[in-house]
Amino acid sequence: MKVPFTSPQFETTNKFYEPKSVLDLRRSPSPPVAGKPASLQPHYSATTTDADLTLHHLDHDNEHALNHFEDWDSLMRDLGLHDDNNNLHFSKPISQDSLLPPPPQMITDLPIPSYDQSSFEFTNFHTSFPNDQALMNQYNSEFDFVDELIRLAECFETNSIQLAQAILAPLNLRLSSANGKPLQRAAYYFKEALQSLLTGTTLPDNSSENVVHTIKAYKTFSNVSPIPMFSNFTANQAILEAVDGAMIVHVIDFDIGFGGQWASFMREIAENRKSNPPVIRITAIVPEDYAMESRLVTENLCQFARELNIGFEIDFISVRTFEFLSFKSVKFAEGEKIAVQLSPTIFRRIGAGFVTDLRRISPHVVVHVDFEGLITSSFRQTVIDGLEFYSTVFESLEAANVGVCSGDWIRKIEMFVMLPKIIAAVEAAGRREMPWREAYSGAGFRAIGLSQFADFQAECLLRRVQVRGFHVAKRQAEMVLCWHDRALVATSAWRC
Repeated sequence: MKVPFTSPQFETTNKFYEPKSVLDLRRSPSPPVAGKPASLQPHYSATTTDADLTLHHLDHDNEHALNHFEDWDSLMRDLGLHDDNNNLHFSKPISQDSLLPPPPQMITDLPIPSYDQSSFEFTNFHTSFPNDQALMNQYNSEFDFVDELIRLAECFETNSIQLAQAILAPLNLRLSSANGKPLQRAAYYFKEALQSLLTGTTLPDNSSENVVHTIKAYKTFSNVSPIPMFSNFTANQAILEAVDGAMIVHVIDFDIGFGGQWASFMREIAENRKSNPPVIRITAIVPEDYAMESRLVTENLCQFARELNIGFEIDFISVRTFEFLSFKSVKFAEGEKIAVQLSPTIFRRIGAGFVTDLRRISPHVVVHVDFEGLITSSFRQTVIDGLEFYSTVFESLEAANVGVCSGDWIRKIEMFVMLPKIIAAVEAAGRREMPWREAYSGAGFRAIGLSQFADFQAECLLRRVQVRGFHVAKRQAEMVLCWHDRALVATSAWRC
């Protein structure tokens, strides 16, 4: 059912309304729904304080997820990849008060506005604005690139190559650089992604220089934003609880990145099982062109495991091999407890068919971390949803960045962390694949929700980072990190 549009609300202090995202341009707000409070009752001994718990988990997660990049600096020098910015420091000073946990009272199941595709009106962006000629003129001059970008996306659906090239020429002039407001920068990156798909070029290339830039950008991202840490510790907590007591823990990770999450995971294992820690095995499903990153991850995590004095193995399997052999390509050991971590990335690359095979290996938990919020049903919808999502991420980066690092580093986060995700979403647009939630349910998995202790950590994390606008919410069985009323990361746990 189509939802009628309402006129945007104007701020009395501004002469003109300025839309901040595609959400403001094309959608009407959903009515708020009152949530029910849920008591926070983390499980700990009588001698352990709330502050001890918070510092134990958050400090270790932060320290070992981020400081392992310093080890990579030496590895990069060994590889001839010199870091010429060793004097840069991005950590924001944190007051002692910010380390105190929130009072043990409640996390509210805050509502997240949900919008289905039927709520979109595709006729023209201008229809959502009042009939005010001055306002329309300002909109036409400032935000006309959005309509043109959507027209460009439509060309891929109709295979109108010549029209796409004709649209690109003026759009390249209109969006000539990654500058401006968050919506304009998001539009630039989507334009670049569509153009690379049209011309067959790769952005950014997989050179050793770009690997260095990507590591630095991700390190900065982890320092200025709670998004990476929230993703890591919610997933880690779900896995730790599922594999408790195991002598061999086997994690199959379909989106390992640079492996920072597993440094924190190993630290927690070593702290919790000092006398007899389990052997940790990681199998990472990675792209074909991941040789350099794989080497860095291997050397870093193996070195860290030696420092912790725990057994550790890591194996890498290419996506192409996994697509052909599925879980037959993975080495399993008798008596191990298996945890699987997934993200939308693997569903875009090979579809949802492997989820049926996933059930056959009987994992103790499947953790899904969604930091994209995109359903690539069409090129047009991918661009509309993507502009909304990534402009929101960019807004949150600007808020978290105050007094921490220069705008130049925000652009590097956007270029080396966000742009590859945008390109992957655009490349997958138009594929008719089963949504991942339906795939899990169809294969016999059920969502189990995350623990109250994970809730507690999430609230402590947000108090620690001290960036207004972020909050934690519940959406069915998912734990969600939001920027204002928009979901950025959703973590869920599943079992057979």
